[in-house]
Amino acid sequence: MSDETLNGAAPAVEAQPEPQGPSFTVEKLYVKDLSFEAPNAPQVFNEQGQPDLQMKLSQKVNRLADAAFEVSLGITVTCTLNGKSAYLAEVEQSGVFGLAGFDEQVLDAMLGTQCPNILYPYATAAIGQLITSGGFPPFPMQPINFDALYAENLRQRAEQMAQQAGGGSLENTEAAGNA
Repeated sequence: MSDETLNGAAPAVEAQPEPQGPSFTVEKLYVKDLSFEAPNAPQVFNEQGQPDLQMKLSQKVNRLADAAFEVSLGITVTCTLNGKSAYLAEVEQSGVFGLAGFDEQVLDAMLGTQCPNILYPYATAAIGQLITSGGFPPFPMQPINFDALYAENLRQRAEQMAQQAGGGSLENTEAAGNA
């Protein structure tokens, strides 16, 4: 009966495995940490002057499994007005990414550019919502060129390796992906 057709259907043909190439998947996106402080509220709302805004960016990569990585993008926005702290808004936007079939250099570049490019819009939306919910005008977040940040990070890592080993190549560096 295994060679017979059932209800006019052709017998199942054993599928040939397709050649596996590099793959990149977004498994999960989430907020890992979120914080807002307005230590001088409500007095700060009556202050006049030009606010001084500072933004800091950080990135962490954690290998979860052979082809799974957690990438976290941290953004901290600090606003001072007339020397007083108006607010501090922080977010750590994270994601679990599947990356398989890439050589180490391409993997490092993907972790340092593509993953933060995906996380950045979510992080900026969270920061913007925190700031406006805190009673302050929106802080327009400019696009970030993660390719340029990654290139600068590579240059710094190459300099470090040259100083530590008296020369060398990037092939032996661990995939860090830090922007």
